[in-house]
Amino acid sequence: MNNPVLPHSLSHPDVKIDDLSKVEQLKRDSRGLRGSLSAELAEPTSAFSEPMTQLLKFHGMYQQDNRDDRKRGADGKMQKSHSLMIRGRIPGGRLTAEQYLKLDELAGLYGQGSLRLTTRQSIQYHGVLKSDSKELLKGIRDVVLSTIAACGDVVRNVTQALNPTKDPELALIDEIADRISSHFEPQSSAYAEVWLDGEPVEFEEKLEPIYGAQYLPRKFKIGVTIAGNNTLDLFTNDMGIAATLKNGTIDGYYFYAGGGLGKTHRNADTYPRLASPLGWVPEKALIAVSEAIITTQRDFGDRKDRKHARLKYLIEEQGVDWFRSEVERRSGYTFELREEPVWKNPEYLGWQEALDGTLSLGLHILAGRIKDFDRKPLRSAIREVVAQYRPDIQITADQDLILTGISKEHQKAIEAHFEGQGISLSPKGSLYHRALACPALPTCGLAITEAERFLPSVLDTLQKPLDELGLPAPSIRMTGCPNGCARPYSAEIGLVGRSLGMYALYLGGSIEGTRLASEITDSLKAEHLEEAGRMLFSAWKQERIHADEAFGDFAHRKGTQALQELLSPLLKAPVRAE
Repeated sequence: MNNPVLPHSLSHPDVKIDDLSKVEQLKRDSRGLRGSLSAELAEPTSAFSEPMTQLLKFHGMYQQDNRDDRKRGADGKMQKSHSLMIRGRIPGGRLTAEQYLKLDELAGLYGQGSLRLTTRQSIQYHGVLKSDSKELLKGIRDVVLSTIAACGDVVRNVTQALNPTKDPELALIDEIADRISSHFEPQSSAYAEVWLDGEPVEFEEKLEPIYGAQYLPRKFKIGVTIAGNNTLDLFTNDMGIAATLKNGTIDGYYFYAGGGLGKTHRNADTYPRLASPLGWVPEKALIAVSEAIITTQRDFGDRKDRKHARLKYLIEEQGVDWFRSEVERRSGYTFELREEPVWKNPEYLGWQEALDGTLSLGLHILAGRIKDFDRKPLRSAIREVVAQYRPDIQITADQDLILTGISKEHQKAIEAHFEGQGISLSPKGSLYHRALACPALPTCGLAITEAERFLPSVLDTLQKPLDELGLPAPSIRMTGCPNGCARPYSAEIGLVGRSLGMYALYLGGSIEGTRLASEITDSLKAEHLEEAGRMLFSAWKQERIHADEAFGDFAHRKGTQALQELLSPLLKAPVRAE
C-alpha cells in the first residue's frame, strides 16, 4: 500500500520542523514539556510568557484573561487580568467521596469557590492565581489524581459510559478506561518536577515511546463504552471504543475514528465530523489497535495548520479505507466488518435503583457550574451530602453529577436536604435539564460572545413556546465560539457564537448522538430566539409524523431549506457560502 505524500506531516521524508507551526517548534525545544516553566513559576509575576502558555496545556491548564476584570494602567492602556484554568485528569469521571471532597476543598481555597464539570467528565477550576497553582496541583495529587495531559496535543481525559445502576457489565469498562488513560499518559517527568517538587532528571526522548519529542499534531479524545450505550457521545471522539460481551466478559471491541466538532467560521476546510466505523477486533487487540490509530495520526496528521490538525481531516481526506488498512498494517490485526449496534442514550437524572439494591441520584448541574448561588447553595449542599453519606460519584459528559451507592433508607433525608436548599431533584420536563454550555466570556480566550452566562435567559425564552404548545424539551447546547466544546453540532438545537448577540443556529442532531445537526443560519440575533423557537416548535407540533417524533428527527426530516424558509422573516441573511 502506498502512503500519501503529506508535506505538512512527520511522514514526509523532507519535512523540517522549522517549516511547521510555531507550536511544533516549541514542542521540539521543550525538553520533554519542561521549557522554562519552573523558572517562570518562581518569578513574582501574574502570568507566564506566551511560549510557556502553550506548554502549560500539556500540564492541564490554560492561561486566561478575565475581560471583565481588566483595568487601565498608568500608560492608559487596558491591562489584562491573568489567571489559570486548571483541569483534572479523571478517567470516566469516576471519583470516590474522599476525592470529591478534596476537590471541593481546593475550589474554596484556590478556585473562587467554584467547581465546573466538563463535557469530558472532568472538573475545571477557574480564576486560579499563578502563585496558587502549585499548591492546587499538590492538593489534587494528595487524592491520587492529576492534571497531566488534561489539555495539550496528547490523549486527553478518557470518557466512558455512565453506570447509575451499577450494572456489572458496564462496570467492566472502568478497567478499560483506566488502562487506556494510563497507557497513553505522557512519560516525561516534567509534571512532577515543575509542580510536585520532583527531582530534575536529564530529558531523554526515548521516554516518550508513543508520542516522541513532537507529541501529537493536536488534541486526541477517546471514549469507551459497551456497544449500544451512547451516554458519552462516542462519535464526537477522535477514537471510540465499544466493547462487546460474551458470557459476561468482554470478547472484543468496535473501533470508531475521526470524530471531532471544532470548526472555524467561514473556513470550509474545517468542519464537525462524527467518527467512522473501522470494524471489530478481538479483546487482545485493544492496545495494539489503539496505538496504531494514534501513531497513524502522529505520523500523518497536519502539523503546519493547527486548525486542520485533528484526525478527522486525515480520515476525511485520505479515506476510511486507507486509514483502516494503515491501522491494520501497524497493529497486525484485521478489522471484522460486523453489523453496527443500535445506539441508545439512557436517562440517568433523578433516582434510580441499582442492581445491588442501592440507589443512585442523578443531579442536573446547569452548565456544570457547582458553586453557592444566591438562595441556592449548590456547592455546600452537595458537599454536605457527600460528606455524610459517602457515595461514589460519576461526572457525566452532559456536565451533570451522579451519586451512587446510596442506601434506600437515606433517600428521604437526602431529598429533604436538597429541597430545603432550593435544589429541585425533578429530573425531567424542561430545557433546563437538556442544556449544555461552555464558559465563554469573560475568561475563555477564544470566546466571541456569551454562552454560560446567557444560557438561563435562553432557556427561559425558549421554554415559553414549549409550555404553550405542550411539547417536550429537545436538547440544546450553546457555545461562545465555533470550537464546539459543549457539542452544539450534535444537539437537536445548537447555538454557536458568531459575534456579540449573534449566533449560528444548528438543528437536527439526534438524541442518540448518531447524527450531526445542520446549519440553518449563521446570523440569528439573540432577540429573535423566542420567535424562532415559536415558529419551529409550532411546525414540529403540526407536522410531526407521530406524537413521539423528537424535535431533532423532525428538523432532520424537514430539511435545511424548508427550515430556512420557515425562519426567513427573522434571518439577517441565508448561510454564507463557505
